[in-house]
Amino acid sequence: MTTTERFRAAVHSRDLAALDDLFTEDIRLYSPVKFTPFEGKPMVLGLFGVLLRTFEDFRYVGHYTGAAETSTDGTESPSAVLLFRTTVNGRQIHGIDLLHFDDDGRIKEFTVMVRPQSAVHTLGEAVLAGLIADGLVPAPAGG
Repeated sequence: MTTTERFRAAVHSRDLAALDDLFTEDIRLYSPVKFTPFEGKPMVLGLFGVLLRTFEDFRYVGHYTGAAETSTDGTESPSAVLLFRTTVNGRQIHGIDLLHFDDDGRIKEFTVMVRPQSAVHTLGEAVLAGLIADGLVPAPAGG
């Protein structure tokens, strides 16, 4: 089974332990709601814990494989694009996950893109609330 297939199965079964085995220690996740990436396996796994609780009826609906240049080091690496559909707080979201793999086949970089813009806002609010609740990021000052 490929890393992409194992990743899809882990997400569908909401299995964080299986995701842990698929990520490099220095994984970077680029989010549609934050300019700087989430960095390192503990933070990315924490984020996935929030996402898996936040998404309603999450499903992958397609995939593409190939190679692409990474943001991390600018090298070309094997990659996969997974198309998904989900709902967050009643708002339908269409998106893609772009995965870049290291030489051992583990995920070293992950980029998420979603549409429409109103869904990005809804997703950002829900994820921030989850990250704060889990103690992964501090609450905004004055809020």
